[in-house]
Amino acid sequence: MSSARQELLRLLAVKSFRLGEFKLSSGGTSDYYVDCRTTTLDARGAQLTGQVFLEEIEARGWGPKAIGGLTMGADPIVVAVAVVSGRIHGFLVRKAEKQHGTGQRIEGFRDKGARVVIVDDVCTTGASTIQAIHTAREFGFDVVGVMCLVEREEARGRPNVEQAAAPAPFVAIFTANDVRKEHLALGR
Repeated sequence: MSSARQELLRLLAVKSFRLGEFKLSSGGTSDYYVDCRTTTLDARGAQLTGQVFLEEIEARGWGPKAIGGLTMGADPIVVAVAVVSGRIHGFLVRKAEKQHGTGQRIEGFRDKGARVVIVDDVCTTGASTIQAIHTAREFGFDVVGVMCLVEREEARGRPNVEQAAAPAPFVAIFTANDVRKEHLALGR
């Protein structure tokens, strides 16, 4: 594991992971919660997020022109990768079309036919990631990869995302179990 990846895992374990009883957006309950935004919006966390996502994108040879995802979980990841790379543009997918102005659902980068990577902070059921994939493809983007910062394996969202993303691969930077183990190892 790269030093940036290890440091990002440590930050997630310290800043974003909590044990307790939590209601999830999926409607289920869990004995832990991962709020990635407390890490991805942290100054050092943003740098590390951009670096780790960029390293993974480059290692896979996806060569995207842009990176984007459903607002709001994807927002800090998109900006971090765009800033760290200096060449990969960003776009955000609105949850619904604007009811004013141009009425667009994709904000930012908008070159139809461009190779893009879809990102999200947490994948539970995969619903928000899938919504972003479908919207990006409907717009005319070529989705070449899909990534999340933390995958909650117990919710079994991976098969849903993989099916929606195909033939593009789905990559999780960390699993919730990785973050839990680091959290406990640090004596939190």
